[in-house]
Amino acid sequence: MADARLALTVNGVPRELTVPERELLLDTLRDRLGLKGAKRSCDVQVCGVCTVLVDGEPVSACTYLAVDAAGREVLTIEGFAESEEFAEFERAFADRAAVQCGFCTAGIVLTLKSLRDAGELGSREAIVEGLDGNVCRCTGYKSIVEAAEAIAAGGRS
Repeated sequence: MADARLALTVNGVPRELTVPERELLLDTLRDRLGLKGAKRSCDVQVCGVCTVLVDGEPVSACTYLAVDAAGREVLTIEGFAESEEFAEFERAFADRAAVQCGFCTAGIVLTLKSLRDAGELGSREAIVEGLDGNVCRCTGYKSIVEAAEAIAAGGRS
């Protein structure tokens, strides 16, 4: 398997590295860059646990080739956690006990960020539909949807 030179921006920092052509973005982030927030779970783009944002869009890093991120902006939960915007998400989730084991939380939070940025958190139905690719086995989603509604309302609900 041949190697490829990869230049991308991760959490606002330009990065250049050499990766195998078939390496997954998840492996590049976790193993080469030490960013462990995106988790490995299903490996088939079903659960959302590995979600990161590429140019603002949620992608399943477990099926997304690292070379496909060349020249793009990648945002992981670690990068988002450093932003002022993150505090609103953290508060909404904490106030509504929307985190239990936390395994799925990073993917859900990044998906919600993407949905909010796109103006797609306008209703409970839109939130539920937008989170369709994110599986949580602990909370039953009620508290997550309530947190998303608070985020959509700018923290006012």
